[in-house]
Amino acid sequence: MNARPVKRSLTLQRHRTSVSLEDAFWQEFRAIATRRGMAINALAAEIDASRDTETGLASAIRLFVLEDLKAQARSSGA
Repeated sequence: MNARPVKRSLTLQRHRTSVSLEDAFWQEFRAIATRRGMAINALAAEIDASRDTETGLASAIRLFVLEDLKAQARSSGA
């Protein structure tokens, strides 16, 4: 697994953009989208729409992944 961020392309509301994410975050982000039955671009668009204007999209995705993992741990009693 690559620990360095890798640039990945996304389409948000018909606008192409890219984010640099480490493989571990990207894989978990894809897993969350799959679990929710969403396309990864749709989930990224939701995160983009709700993020603070001072927070970059890649950071917002990392924080989203972290919060999702914490919620899963709480619900499993870990």
